[in-house]
Amino acid sequence: MNDTDEGVTLWRRVADRLRVGIAEGALGDRLPPETELAERYAVNRHTVRRAIQSLAAEGLLRSERGRGTFVNAASPRLSYPVGPRTRFSENVTAHGQRPAGRLIRSESVRADKALAAMLDCATGAPLFRLDTLSVANGLPLSVSTGFFPADRFPAIVRHYAETGSVTEALKLHGLLDYRRLETRITAEHVQPIDAEHLHLPPDAIVLVSAAVDVDADCRPIQAMRSRFPADRMELVFRP
Repeated sequence: MNDTDEGVTLWRRVADRLRVGIAEGALGDRLPPETELAERYAVNRHTVRRAIQSLAAEGLLRSERGRGTFVNAASPRLSYPVGPRTRFSENVTAHGQRPAGRLIRSESVRADKALAAMLDCATGAPLFRLDTLSVANGLPLSVSTGFFPADRFPAIVRHYAETGSVTEALKLHGLLDYRRLETRITAEHVQPIDAEHLHLPPDAIVLVSAAVDVDADCRPIQAMRSRFPADRMELVFRP
């Protein structure tokens, strides 16, 4: 048995099928034994066990020694305020959860026409692109792609990697506060790479927030596109 199936790790495909079964209620409150699941999905027990461990880490399943693996009740969506001062850490902490951020990748890019308009800079101006993952209590809640003027924030990549927070990284550049200029919300099917980071099935829907943040002088500091799992988050607009 190969470890991958059509380019996707096999245990992830099993996890996706289990996740769909859980969402549809087809698996009931208690999962069948690993041997039965292995036969159903034509994989070995190790693959099934790893898929179950992944879903347990997401909070969808729990294992009770001597009894089996059970489906946890669905958690209510996290209400995420979107307004002039949108801060992931503050929003998550307000719900009694522990926020954290991780740098997925970064690169130096040049502003295209659209980014130049959003950041009020020249086309071709140097920018830093940061792809980040935000989690709460270990559960992935968003993947974001942010663009920052390189001349103004030359160490933004290092500062974010160290702090796991855009707000703290900007503070280390001397920018103590900023506000949201605009936010545009759409919905779309998740992209494969985002599905992997957010632990979502390939047909999941994500809420997409395209935003621009500015400083006290209304100078753009960041253009950002964030993707939120629609089944975990609700975006609440507050003036």
